[in-house]
Amino acid sequence: MINSIRNAVAESLELKRTFFDANEELIAEVAREICLAFENGNKVLLYGSGGSAADAQHIAAEWVGRFQTERRPFPAIALTTDTSILTATGNDYGFDQIFARPMRALGRKGDIALAISTSGNSTNVLLATDAASEIGLITVGLTGSNGGKLGSRVRYHLNVPHKLSARIQEVHIMIGHILCGLVDENVKGL
Repeated sequence: MINSIRNAVAESLELKRTFFDANEELIAEVAREICLAFENGNKVLLYGSGGSAADAQHIAAEWVGRFQTERRPFPAIALTTDTSILTATGNDYGFDQIFARPMRALGRKGDIALAISTSGNSTNVLLATDAASEIGLITVGLTGSNGGKLGSRVRYHLNVPHKLSARIQEVHIMIGHILCGLVDENVKGL
């Protein structure tokens, strides 16, 4: 068991080191877009399936509540949280539409759409991202492996090149925490 623990930690640390070394400028660019959106009265819409749904909710909660700084709440909505919308949309339009319908209802030009998918191929995430692009949202994708189809559908693509969902998700939540910290530090008019 001890070797398994050490191997998991070593693998996670190395993946994080290489990912963040290669993507720090891109992360800073995404953070600037989010800061500008919040400063202009826009919001962030976050979505993903499974563990990525939990990550979307976690990041939204950091912005609406607080991360590390006592400040005004920032408008962030996880499209994964309203069970009535999710089940009604799934029932009436199919599971593939569970994020696209609320995206069309809530998204406005200048908002940020933050899609999270370890495979980059979740149809419900892809269709919501397509809807966001059509409306004029700034699209950000957090993916894993080779980025899947989502990578080519977003303006900002943060891909964690690993096969194991657990390692990818560990990096995704760190990206989320870094974005939250950068927003806390840089949004004007707190």
